[in-house]
Amino acid sequence: MAHMLVHHQVKDYPTWKKTFDEHAATRKKNGEQSHELFCSDDDPNDVTILMEFDTEAHARGFAESDDLRQVMERAGVVGKPEISYLTHVERFAS
Repeated sequence: MAHMLVHHQVKDYPTWKKTFDEHAATRKKNGEQSHELFCSDDDPNDVTILMEFDTEAHARGFAESDDLRQVMERAGVVGKPEISYLTHVERFAS
């Protein structure tokens, strides 16, 4: 599995979340297996998403798509998002 970490500011979290949820089928079609959503304690419009994809190629293709750029604009993403690609190495739980 491949992971993509996305961090960005949004104008209004409820508007962004509605659009994010509406885009779920497209994310799944592009290989998304799951995601975790985080907001800053200090600013609910500071959003981070950890997404799991079936392959890194699918993650990169999704991130670079015109569709995603259009959806992010419609959702109220401010500025350019920070995107990182990660490989899962270990999970520890006690």
